[in-house]
Amino acid sequence: MTVTEPAPAAVPTPPLAARAASVGGSPVRDILAVTARPEVINFAGGLPAPSLFDKAGIAAAFQAVLTEQPERALQYATTEGEPALRAAVAARFSVRGLATDADDLVITTGSQQALSLIATALIEPGEAILVESPCYLAALQAFGFAGAHVIPVPCDEAGIIPDALDDLVARHRPKLLYTVPTFQNPTGRTMPGERRAAIAEVAARRGLWIVEDDPYGELRFEGERVPWIASYPGAEDRTVLLGSFSKVMAPGLRLGWLRGPAALLRACVVAKQAADLHTPTVNQLAAARYLADNDLDAHVAHVAGEYRVHRDAMLAGLGSALPEGSTWLRPEGGMFVWAKLPAGYDTAALLPGVVKHDVAYVPGAPFYAGQPDPTTLRMCFVTQTPAEIAEGLRRLGAALRG
Repeated sequence: MTVTEPAPAAVPTPPLAARAASVGGSPVRDILAVTARPEVINFAGGLPAPSLFDKAGIAAAFQAVLTEQPERALQYATTEGEPALRAAVAARFSVRGLATDADDLVITTGSQQALSLIATALIEPGEAILVESPCYLAALQAFGFAGAHVIPVPCDEAGIIPDALDDLVARHRPKLLYTVPTFQNPTGRTMPGERRAAIAEVAARRGLWIVEDDPYGELRFEGERVPWIASYPGAEDRTVLLGSFSKVMAPGLRLGWLRGPAALLRACVVAKQAADLHTPTVNQLAAARYLADNDLDAHVAHVAGEYRVHRDAMLAGLGSALPEGSTWLRPEGGMFVWAKLPAGYDTAALLPGVVKHDVAYVPGAPFYAGQPDPTTLRMCFVTQTPAEIAEGLRRLGAALRG
């Protein structure tokens, strides 16, 4: 008689890293997946209007690069970035009042990668960092993966409150402050110059890195441009300034940059070598060629003019769409409107019912590092046409009225 031995028990695979389990996915991405039906008017995303991409100009730039220097375009490149593109980005900084050399920059695969590199280069697990309240969601993800202890700084309609920042820095001794001072995501607010100067002073006096993220600053519809924090006294040697072509050229190029002091740039270059070696060469050369052959500023002015019409359409319809007693910020540029419903409303709980009316927004709660405000929501106004915005707000009003 043959005795069959029982099959050995399967040995489980080792667990995921704790940070992979503790940092959740993007609620915005989750909402976009749920609302992918074409009939949904989706205010949840942060997507530029594809109809405004300079498709012909970008195609011509790629064609020129691949025709004239295909071997170089298709080859590996330096981690720091293509010299022609770094020089072009540096010139754009310099003409706007912030003297910059090509060696002050590292080209990144979108400004999101720049955030990840900074987190790798600066943050030890458990170290305190400060962020705005509410804060750009993907920054919270990047800092969460680095194991940072993220502390929100109180803000009002003008952004970070300097006295509150000073108090938190004194109490927690954080490594850095992260801010989007111009047309902030998610609120659309812009920090005035006097607050930027005060933040620079606190950073210099207390010993603090400033990570200044500026993906939307060129999309101004009205008002006067406010200088970067990096240009204020006290901030020059401690500010890391991030930017991107995603909102002004095309997000599919995945081209961003990191401007900062030499020692930090070197650390970020090493971190980037471990991540992707370098940003795609052909995309960098095409962007440099586009900048040489085209007037990007004129293109951005056209885009901003169109986006202003979209913003005005959204602001015009909010009063009838949102419940009585709601408030919202009027952005001077950028892509987003931030609204607050009366006490008792929960925008996350309301969203499934809203989506049944074929419209969507992003609940505000995920944007908070601390105690969330469940009455808040973010809406992007640039992707849809003014007519679609009006219809979307009509649907939203019907959904909220039940």
